[in-house]
Amino acid sequence: MNIKGDITGGLTAGVVALPLCLAFGIASGLGAAAGLYGAIILSFFAAIFGGTKTQISGPTGPMTVVTASVVVAMGGNMALIGCVFVVAGLLQILFGLVRLGRLIRFIPYSVTSGFMNGVGLIIILLQLAPMLGGDSPKGPVDGILCLPSIDINWASAALGVVALAIIFLTPKKISSVIPAPLLALIVLSLISYYSGADVRVIGEVPSGLPDFHLPHITMEHIVTIFGYGLTLAILGCIDSLLTSLIADSLTKTKHSPNRELIGQGIGNALCGFFGGLVGAGATMRTVTNIKLGGNSRFSGVMSSLFLVSVLLAFHDLVSFVPVAVLSGILIKVGIDIFDYRLLKEVKLMPKTDLMLMILVFLLTVFVNLIFAVAVGVVVAVIAHLMAVRTMSKRERTALAEFEKHGDITVAKLSGPMYFGTSSLQAYRFAKEKSGVTVLDLTHVNMIDVSGIYALEDEISVKRAAGEQVALVATSSQALMNMRTMVGAEYVFTTVEEALASVNK
Repeated sequence: MNIKGDITGGLTAGVVALPLCLAFGIASGLGAAAGLYGAIILSFFAAIFGGTKTQISGPTGPMTVVTASVVVAMGGNMALIGCVFVVAGLLQILFGLVRLGRLIRFIPYSVTSGFMNGVGLIIILLQLAPMLGGDSPKGPVDGILCLPSIDINWASAALGVVALAIIFLTPKKISSVIPAPLLALIVLSLISYYSGADVRVIGEVPSGLPDFHLPHITMEHIVTIFGYGLTLAILGCIDSLLTSLIADSLTKTKHSPNRELIGQGIGNALCGFFGGLVGAGATMRTVTNIKLGGNSRFSGVMSSLFLVSVLLAFHDLVSFVPVAVLSGILIKVGIDIFDYRLLKEVKLMPKTDLMLMILVFLLTVFVNLIFAVAVGVVVAVIAHLMAVRTMSKRERTALAEFEKHGDITVAKLSGPMYFGTSSLQAYRFAKEKSGVTVLDLTHVNMIDVSGIYALEDEISVKRAAGEQVALVATSSQALMNMRTMVGAEYVFTTVEEALASVNK
C-alpha cells in the first residue's frame, strides 16, 4: 500500500470529479447538490466494497443520460426517483451475488463502441441548448429540434465556448497541476460573478451532508420503477466493468467483477436513500488516480473526503457557477466518450462489425440505451451463427496450444476468435510467460474486432513487461492493425520464418 500515492491520486481524482459531478447533477435534472452527493457516496462505498482497488466511482455520462429520463418520467418526484435508484442498486448487488459479472466479456466490442459513440453524441446534443442559454431538452431529438427557436443568451454562449477553449487548449504543464475543467470552472465563474453577467447559475447548494429519505413505492408506478431500475443497474454494470478492465490494463492486476457489482450496488442504493445521483466506475478519474500513484481502496475514500470538504466549506462559492460553463465541460465529456480507437481504424473493420456498430449507435441515440445493447448482442449472435454454420465441430472450437523452443514460446491459436471466445483465448496467450513469444494466428478461421482488440491489449501488456512478440498471420485485412502494433519486422507468414528470425 502506497499511502502517499493514494492520497495524491485520490485527492486529484476528487478535484477532477468536482466540476463533472456538478455538471452531471445539473444535466440529470436533480441539481448540482445531487451530483455532489452521488460522487461522495458512491466513491466511498464502491471503493470499500468493490472489486477494483484503484477505481474511482461517481456520476458518469451514460448513467446521467438515463437518470434524466427517470426524472422526467417520475415528474421530479424525489420519493419515486429515489426508489428507482434503490432498486437499481439492489439489482446490482443481486447480479454480483449470482456471479453475473463475467458476462461483460460476451458483449461484442462493436456493440460497446456503438453504444459509447451514441452516448457521447447524446450528451453533446443535450448540452448545446443550455450552453446557449436555453432550457434543457427532453432528449437528443428535442435537443436538435429546439436549437433554431432558442433565444440565444450571448453571455452564456461566450462562457460555454471559452470553457471549451480552456479545456482543449490548456498546456499539459498547467493541466497537470490543476485539471483543465476545474480551471475553466474557477476562472469563468469569477469572471461571470464580477462582471455581473446575466446568466443562469447553479443556485443555492445545501451546506451540510444529505438527509436520509425513505423512498416511496406505489403500485401505480411499480412497473416503471422496476423498468428504469433494471436499465440503470445493467448500464451501471457495463459502465463500471469496462472501467475495471482499463484499470487492470494500467495496473497489471485482475479485478473481481462480481465483488465490483456488489460494491457499486451498495453505493447506488445508498444514493437513493440520500438524494444522490447514481453512477458507476469513472474512467477518467480512475486513470488519473492510477497515474498519480493510487493503488488501494484508500484512494477512493480520499476522493470522497475531498468532495465532502468542498460541500462543507465552499458550498456558497459553488452556487455562483454558471450553467453554461458546466454545459461546456459536459460537451468535452461527450467528445471524449467517442471511441476513437475504432473510428480511426473503421476502414480495417470487418463489414459485419461496422454495420453492427452503426446499428447500435443509431438505436442508442434515437431509441433506448439498453435496448440498443440488447439488440446489438442478439444481432451479433445471429451473425456469428450464420458465419459458422458451414464449419465442422472442430473448426468451431477455439483452441490454444503452446510449444517450447528453448526460450521461445509458440502460441498457436485456432478456431474462431469472436466476442464469445476472445477473452479466454487472449487470457491463455497472456498467461504464458516467455522472453519471446511467437503468436501463430494462421489457424484462426474467423476473427472480429473483439478478438483483434483482446489480443492487441495482451500484446501491449507483454511488450510493456519487456517481452518480445512476433506475429504469424495471413494477409487478411482485419489483422493489419495488429501488424502495425508489433512492427513490420516482427510479422511473418510461417512459424519457421519467425523462429529463424528471433533466434538470430
